[in-house]
Amino acid sequence: MSIGYNKVLLIGNLTANPELRYTPSGTPVASLPLAVNRRFKQNGELKEEVCYIDIVTFGK
Repeated sequence: MSIGYNKVLLIGNLTANPELRYTPSGTPVASLPLAVNRRFKQNGELKEEVCYIDIVTFGK
């Protein structure tokens, strides 16, 4: 069985400064709050929706 990786590309705006911290073992952990705009037509009318995503990365 092989291990697969998913790739995600999000384009948006940071809603606050990124936060960098370290686990007790020294692994870096970064938190990034992101706002992503979504534009779409509904019943012929242009709508806009904002999705707020809390991203946490760790490792390298």
